[in-house]
Amino acid sequence: MNYTYHFLLMANHMMLQKDLLALLKDTELSLGQPKILDYLKDHDGAGQKEIASACHIEPASLTSVLNRMEKQKLIERKNLNGNRRSLYVFLTQKGQNLSHIVSDSFEILESEIFENIPDDQKSAFMNTFAKIYENMTRRRQ
Repeated sequence: MNYTYHFLLMANHMMLQKDLLALLKDTELSLGQPKILDYLKDHDGAGQKEIASACHIEPASLTSVLNRMEKQKLIERKNLNGNRRSLYVFLTQKGQNLSHIVSDSFEILESEIFENIPDDQKSAFMNTFAKIYENMTRRRQ
């Protein structure tokens, strides 16, 4: 079969999302929350605009996801240095624990996805895929 780039990208993304949510079924995380936890694991205390940009989420959608995460006690939002206009997002202990579960789940999936693919082919694919990402990012600037 002759696949198009857009078909493969969308199909792989949907399968990855389903597999990830299956691995995380006992965590009560919803779609959108794992990538935020994964980002905050390395960027705890990030601003909401930074999170939205890094996770490619519209700010209004991010607010909705963060509200739910705050109710679940995964994050807390704080003003820093008297700046009332900007809220910064911090992982709670529960959020930190789940961020490691999310990270481990991503590692499991990536290991399975690249199974039986030689390292040189994986590396070449990742380099090309990164260039595609850079090209798409450049188009938005």
